[in-house]
Amino acid sequence: MIWQKKYCLIVIFIAAVVAISLRLPHLNMRPMHTDEAVHAIKFGQLLEDNYYQYDRNEYHGPTLNYFTLIAAKLSSVNDLAGATEATLRIVPVFFGVLLVLMFIPAARGLGFFVAAVASILVAVSPAMVFYSRYYIQESLLVCFTFGLIICGYCYTKERRIKWAVFAGIFAGLMHATKETSIIAFAAMVAAAILASIWNRLIDREEPRPKSSLNSLHIFIAVLAAVVVSVMFYSSFFSNLQGVIDSMLFYKTYFNRASGTMHIHPWYYYLKMLLFFKFGGGPVQSEGFIIILALVGSVVALTKKGIAVEDKSLLRFITFFTFVTIIVYSAIPYKTPWCMLSFLCGLIILAAAGIAGLLSVICGRFFKVAVCGIFLACILHLASQSCRGNFKYHADPANPYVYAHTHEDVPDVAGAIEEMAAVWPDGYNTYIQAIFPKDDYWPFPWYLRDFERVAYQIKVMEELPAAAVIIFSPLVQAKLMEQINAGEDSYVSLYNSYKQLRPAVELRVLVRKDLWERYQQYKVDQVLQKTAGAK
Repeated sequence: MIWQKKYCLIVIFIAAVVAISLRLPHLNMRPMHTDEAVHAIKFGQLLEDNYYQYDRNEYHGPTLNYFTLIAAKLSSVNDLAGATEATLRIVPVFFGVLLVLMFIPAARGLGFFVAAVASILVAVSPAMVFYSRYYIQESLLVCFTFGLIICGYCYTKERRIKWAVFAGIFAGLMHATKETSIIAFAAMVAAAILASIWNRLIDREEPRPKSSLNSLHIFIAVLAAVVVSVMFYSSFFSNLQGVIDSMLFYKTYFNRASGTMHIHPWYYYLKMLLFFKFGGGPVQSEGFIIILALVGSVVALTKKGIAVEDKSLLRFITFFTFVTIIVYSAIPYKTPWCMLSFLCGLIILAAAGIAGLLSVICGRFFKVAVCGIFLACILHLASQSCRGNFKYHADPANPYVYAHTHEDVPDVAGAIEEMAAVWPDGYNTYIQAIFPKDDYWPFPWYLRDFERVAYQIKVMEELPAAAVIIFSPLVQAKLMEQINAGEDSYVSLYNSYKQLRPAVELRVLVRKDLWERYQQYKVDQVLQKTAGAK
């Protein structure tokens, strides 16, 4: 047992190194998704003005903002202009790697072999890697959820107050991260009930007497959860309305869940994990995990399969995972990152499935064959992660790229910055972004250095036409009326098709005199280089 513990701990640390190597490089490469940009601008208020006010209608919980503040301060970043995509995305990277390391304490209930295998799968899972590089709340929520499960399990075994406190802290962090935490809480309650019933049926385990529950410990756990949640939602006790709003945001979430946007069929998540191919892109699949998870669930729910002290934690995770899958599949509103809440459970069950197969297979040759197949699948998952994050990072051929910003957007912003550098007003140049339904995101992130940017949902006659106008073709007719009625002439910055997102076109107009000034600057630069060469 000692050797197994030692070597499995080494494997977990190696998995953490692999997780870092897949999550950390080139964080600036992928264009900012609309959701990322929205969170970034919200964070900018906290960074620059030391002001955060929770908004129950948007943005989700405040933990992402406050943890990003720590990252920014450690990087000596004091304003949003000095921040980069990496400044922001390092936060989900951190929690994505922390999730891998949390299998060390989880090994107590899962067994060291299962914990080690699960850590490897979490480290290389394409979905886990991709969304651990995404400036959204999901990697934080999954990490905190797993932390609550581990601490809750440890408390049931030891009845020590420290585990109750840690469980409460993780519960409070979950609530302060995202409204979908309510699904995780409900699934935990259901899983605890189902696991208790199952243990009595299979193991003939007698239910614990109520007196064995320490009321003081439960009270302290609840108090810790409440204090953590209130601390974040109240902006560290400066905005008590945020605490009230944190209770009201479920109404907004339920309305959104039953709305008309992002509606997908019940099998959306499972289909994405099992098999995905778009156009001429490569086949993507994490079906290996799902197949093994089915084996692992059988292992968890029966008496045979793997040698662990007890299967209560594994059974709890089994029920929690399947309840979560059912709930998320039943909700019409679906975005791909939400599946991380149950993918972590599937990965743990897949690890149990590997352990179960090795325990029932006879003969060294067959055991070696199973290990060889497992290693090949690990390499396949890792290769998909590399391909998805460093080649298809903004391409619809990647199943986890969802309504993503096109790479034209940072190119457009870069061109505007380059031109503004030689214009009289510089970063004070007046810019307009005109898109119906506030569809100008993520330009507020990319144009954050400019001081005069008007974001509009329609052409407003009372506002003069700007030096640079970024707009949707849907407003072009009205915009041209305004321009033709004015004195300035404009030229199109691009003759080719440019996209905000796939199939969402954007166009750019530049005032003619400024365009000519920029062109003359480029000519002068060429002449100076030519003269210098002579």
